[in-house]
Amino acid sequence: MAGVLGMILAGGEGSRLRPLTEPRSKPAVPFGGSYRLIDFALNNFINADLMRIYVLTQFKSQSLYLHMKKGWNLSGITDRFIDPVPAQMRDGKRWYEGTADAIYQNIRFIELSDPEQVCIFGSDHIYKMDIRQMLDFHKRMEAKLTVSALRMPLKEATEFGVIEVDENGKMIGFEEKPENPKSIPGHPDMALVSMGNYIFDAKSLCHELEIDADNKESSHDFGKDIIPKMFPEGEVYVYDFSTNKIPGEKDTTYWRDVGTIDSYWAAHMDLLEQEPQFSLYNRSWPLHTYYPPLPPATFVDAEHHNVKVTDSLISGGSYVQGSSIYKSVLGYRSNIAAGTKISECVILGDVKIGAGCTISRTIIDKDVEIAPGMVIGEDLELDAKRFHVSPEGVVVIKKGMKVGF
Repeated sequence: MAGVLGMILAGGEGSRLRPLTEPRSKPAVPFGGSYRLIDFALNNFINADLMRIYVLTQFKSQSLYLHMKKGWNLSGITDRFIDPVPAQMRDGKRWYEGTADAIYQNIRFIELSDPEQVCIFGSDHIYKMDIRQMLDFHKRMEAKLTVSALRMPLKEATEFGVIEVDENGKMIGFEEKPENPKSIPGHPDMALVSMGNYIFDAKSLCHELEIDADNKESSHDFGKDIIPKMFPEGEVYVYDFSTNKIPGEKDTTYWRDVGTIDSYWAAHMDLLEQEPQFSLYNRSWPLHTYYPPLPPATFVDAEHHNVKVTDSLISGGSYVQGSSIYKSVLGYRSNIAAGTKISECVILGDVKIGAGCTISRTIIDKDVEIAPGMVIGEDLELDAKRFHVSPEGVVVIKKGMKVGF
């Protein structure tokens, strides 16, 4: 669609996902064995045939840049591009001060592209969305701004922008991260929250960004400043995410914010359900990423130890010898020695685990080596002396650690 420009906000520091975000930006965090978080936002654009995309990066962006260069290169195709854009610092030596400031500092790209609509999406949620359907709604309502929204339990809504809407879909109320969120009329336990995905009329966007940039009292954020200013003026509408349909799928309302270690681990466990809400196998909605040239995963029995893999995802290049793997996700080149038992783990890849280990409810980052006979995830007090342990008891082993050597 020539009249549509996509801008993906991929500069997140992801402090709540530490230690996974110590060596990389949040959008570059691996997910689901073969992907990175940013892949899901990019696939939503590509599968909707929206192929003019700027990806705005900021913190620790090298691994994200390399991933996009290898897996998301559209160079040479006329008027189709997916370009990572580092922080330009055109207005002085400062990082982006908010989501609106990130777009304002790159407003020149909007002016050069001269689109009719600008789709501004986040890059760190797990979901599928046909953006064309939201665009159709935006045009039909003749909106200046459309915000995508979903229903969420009231007790979880304090971390999001909470929306009030009239019967025609027009926004009539908005509070960013309120202490006491308002419930949906007739549904006292649910709130309507913003997904952080916006479609703007391009001229209205540029106008609002210019005004906001001159306001020294503003925090230059869409949720805190732009939306509260725009909705009382009218022409701000709310798109109901539950109406979005993905070809080949019945239930398409799955959406997960993986902003914490516990939610990140839980989203992986979602993939391993008998009938997962989020499917990796829909040929009508392929999930593209960068696949390195690797042999298939290999499983071999060892003396006195047979391989047993249950309810798990195993990525290419992995070598599993005489070990038991239950409800776990293994990334590329995971090497598991004989007699080891792995349960409810997320292994990001390029990991070597020695013989006779027992590891449960653990996230293992890349380039980790674990000595034979180690027990991790059973004694959390002991684990907390060596590793990061989340509030819900998920152990995280940092990238590059040598454990037990």
